Amino acid sequence: MQSDRKVPRIVVTGIGTITPNGNDLQSFWANTLAGKSGITAITRFDTTDIPAKVGGEVKDFVPGNYMDPKEAKRNDRYTQFAMAASRMAFNDSGLKVGQVDPERFGVIMGTGIGGMETIEEQAANLLQKGARRVSPFTIPSIIANIAAGVVAIEFQAKSVNFGVVSACAAGTHALGEALRHLRDGNADVMLAGGAEAAMTRLGFAGFANMKALATEFNETPEKASRPFDAKRDGFVMGEGAGVLILETLEHAQARGAKIYAEFVGYGASCDAYHITSPDTEGRGLHLCFTRALKDAGLSTEDVDYVNAHGTSTPYNDKFETLALKKTFGEDKARRLAISSTKSMTGHLLGAAGGIEAALAVMAVQNDIVPPTINYENPDPDCDLDYVPNEARKMKVNVAISDNLGFGGHNAAVVFKKFV
Repeated sequence: MQSDRKVPRIVVTGIGTITPNGNDLQSFWANTLAGKSGITAITRFDTTDIPAKVGGEVKDFVPGNYMDPKEAKRNDRYTQFAMAASRMAFNDSGLKVGQVDPERFGVIMGTGIGGMETIEEQAANLLQKGARRVSPFTIPSIIANIAAGVVAIEFQAKSVNFGVVSACAAGTHALGEALRHLRDGNADVMLAGGAEAAMTRLGFAGFANMKALATEFNETPEKASRPFDAKRDGFVMGEGAGVLILETLEHAQARGAKIYAEFVGYGASCDAYHITSPDTEGRGLHLCFTRALKDAGLSTEDVDYVNAHGTSTPYNDKFETLALKKTFGEDKARRLAISSTKSMTGHLLGAAGGIEAALAVMAVQNDIVPPTINYENPDPDCDLDYVPNEARKMKVNVAISDNLGFGGHNAAVVFKKFV
């Protein structure tokens, strides 16, 4: 029997971000438009024996400003970031605790790795001090679903709640799955996004030994992340969180909420090709884009801006460019404004989708797109319009944010100007 239930429209009503170039939405947006990089020399651990020396560290972060200090000590840095971004998004939305039916309020949070700092610290305790010195909070701190759980407890969100783990696509997948649950009638409000704090000595060494990190610009950190540029030599690790409040239009309008944009589409796919390399033909990402646009009920001609994954690695940027051409066709692809804001934040892994979706939403609301900085040397394999070095004022009715993850995961979300 076919249901005649009307699928609700979903809107963005709150945004919270913790990033290397801004610890709130206003500073993050302003610094990104200005092309201000948050990438610096690493200060949180010793890199003497690691060839990569730069990263996108979150500066001046005080967990106790966003959660009970005692609870902060019991949780990993990635959960602290998730809580901070969630509180900012909740406050930005104008919602009040108790205003939402708890059983109609959900949380989905993505992360690539989870509690890496806790793993490293407690492994050291085990090896150096013995088993009895391992913290009883170790397991709750490291598991990749705990950020969603902690946020839900804080805001008494009793509907759907889980963590998404799909490497660097996790934040985007979390947003897309939240969209589905809202459309399916499981919630009226969702907190969704991603958080990551894998910038530890262990995490950094692991990526460096894969030859994945940038090493050629250690003396000029702000130049190290250079997506689509011919001299790119690897990604720059970053950390932080990005969370959106997603709400049914009916619920938002009933309480007089401000609306940033409408969330209209989500696509996901898998390359099924290699554990770390994207499909060299861009087929998986092409399928993902196609599904996202179909879900949104839009054509390729409707899209104005793409906040690209753009990691600054030789393979990703080349194959992502190919996937964009496959999806949009050569002519439309060349008319698209495309930028990688990882040039300023570094790559936040599972949190990338959260902060980059926030930027896509802001681009739609404000009719301006952020630049790709450090674009200085054209690459014949990356020959589209990457909004080089300066923000661009333009009409943005529709924006896409896409992210890819180790394991072949692809995810894309579509936002539209609210009318």
